[in-house]
Amino acid sequence: MENRPQFYKDITLPFYGYNRPGAKISEGIREKWWLQGMLGGVKAGYDCIKAFSETDFTEDLKKFDVPTLILHGDDDQIVPIAASAPLSAKLVKGAKLKIYPGFPHGMPVTNADQINADLLAFLQQSKEAAA
Repeated sequence: MENRPQFYKDITLPFYGYNRPGAKISEGIREKWWLQGMLGGVKAGYDCIKAFSETDFTEDLKKFDVPTLILHGDDDQIVPIAASAPLSAKLVKGAKLKIYPGFPHGMPVTNADQINADLLAFLQQSKEAAA
């Protein structure tokens, strides 16, 4: 990569959906992402991308035996929804799939209130079902 610092700055635009019309850009979030990227090792960053983009997790997903919530934004520009969440939900027995219209890949940050509320609700439902 020719300019690693610039890459980590630029990737925040599609990652958080900041390149969409009307997006409210948070420079603080962008700076936090940049710092995290720069603190990570080059090899670790490469290996992470290689693992999630080239590894077939089909057999692992079929072995899940716990309540599983799969969340995905339908405007994810980093991991396209068609190639991920619905396929995973079919492989994980009893998985609950929740798709968020217009949410980006970085939705746990940009839409934290919604994501956290849904996670808590899922945990509560799972707890009640287990009791």
